[in-house]
Amino acid sequence: MPDPADFRSSLDGEWFSPDSPGYDEVRRPADVNHRDVRPRLVVRCHTVRDVVGAIAHAAATGDRIAPRGGGHCFVGRSSTDGIVLDLAGFDDISVADGGIATIDAGARLARVYAELHTHGRTLPAGCGPTVGIAGLTLGGGIGLLGRKHGLTCDRLVGARVVLADGSVVDCDDDREPDLFWALRGAGGGQFGVVTSLRFATVPEPTATRVEARWSGISLADLVSIWQAWAPDAPDELTVDLSLMSEPDAPVQARLFGSSLFDERTTRELLREFAGRAGVAPTFDLRGGLPFHQLKSSFAEPADAPERALRTRSEFFSRALADSTLATLLTRLGEPRTTGTREITFAAMGGAYNRVAKDATAFAHRDQRFLLGHIAATTDPWIDDSWATAHVDGSGRVYPNFPDLALDDPGRAYHGGNHSRLAAIKSAYDPHSFFDFPQAVRPAKETP
Repeated sequence: MPDPADFRSSLDGEWFSPDSPGYDEVRRPADVNHRDVRPRLVVRCHTVRDVVGAIAHAAATGDRIAPRGGGHCFVGRSSTDGIVLDLAGFDDISVADGGIATIDAGARLARVYAELHTHGRTLPAGCGPTVGIAGLTLGGGIGLLGRKHGLTCDRLVGARVVLADGSVVDCDDDREPDLFWALRGAGGGQFGVVTSLRFATVPEPTATRVEARWSGISLADLVSIWQAWAPDAPDELTVDLSLMSEPDAPVQARLFGSSLFDERTTRELLREFAGRAGVAPTFDLRGGLPFHQLKSSFAEPADAPERALRTRSEFFSRALADSTLATLLTRLGEPRTTGTREITFAAMGGAYNRVAKDATAFAHRDQRFLLGHIAATTDPWIDDSWATAHVDGSGRVYPNFPDLALDDPGRAYHGGNHSRLAAIKSAYDPHSFFDFPQAVRPAKETP
């Protein structure tokens, strides 16, 4: 058995065991559903050497290991009863001439956007300020600039990775190209620990914040029109649709997103959509916003109450049938005394779909929208609602929205890319040192 004192003394970062001051604070992930997990050890890494040492320690002790960037994983992959590699102290960001940004894996989105803004740059990424850039990127990365500039992983040009044997490799299109391919859409905690990422950033645009609310409209008509319009809108326009159901209240419809057009042009485009709906919404448009400000405007307030929620989702390559949609909306608004329920439609298309399915590990390049079902973890409606919509679904699931209820997760997350991922797993982690439920398994060797 290795001497823990030797490992601890070599750390540039910090070590937390259950009897350490501050342990309860650092062990908790952002997702409240997994707050009761108690790791044997939390290592707050500050350097690549810390990651190498922690992997060696875990290999020697037989502990499971889980990298943590932001701690938002829906199914708790950033927590373990073994060793958590907390990368929060490993968050440097630099931008070179030409807009290539090197971002350490512990950086979170609020800081990423703010730092890139000082250079007049940004990335197509998500909204949550505490979401980790590494986990977001490695699972794909959908956001309000994606229909214009693609997934976050589509902007990735290189990464540094610590492998299961403790070796450190740099990968890109020329060096370790198979590993680099896998990291773009299937890499979160499966092939190694990513310690830094290099991105080809884009100029930070000035944007128009979009929000609109309807009353007195047929929800079925609104959803049908959105399905036909939003995925085919100009790339510069991303508008998603949310339907919120509170007990003993009518379902509320909200359109929200961003436009890279000015406020006047954006309003004209939205009036075209509203004209199809036949009922004008109440518009709230705010133009002239630097993109990082627009992103932060959609984040939940810091004092928002924490809620234990569950989410299930699926991609759709075609519109919901009228009968499916009718049943979905009926179940969303059914009378009850407690519990908020929400379904969200997120537009794909645009630049997302102009990349070949096998160009990166992210296989979902022909989908029109993503449909999510969100409610309290104990609400059986989530499974009923998902099953209702699933009859028209593609069977494909966003890797960053993992779902333990899936029958065939390999196909759902990775489609036709799964077999290649299994071969890459065999090459880089043949003994599944990096493992979790639904992880890619190494391909079996031919006898």
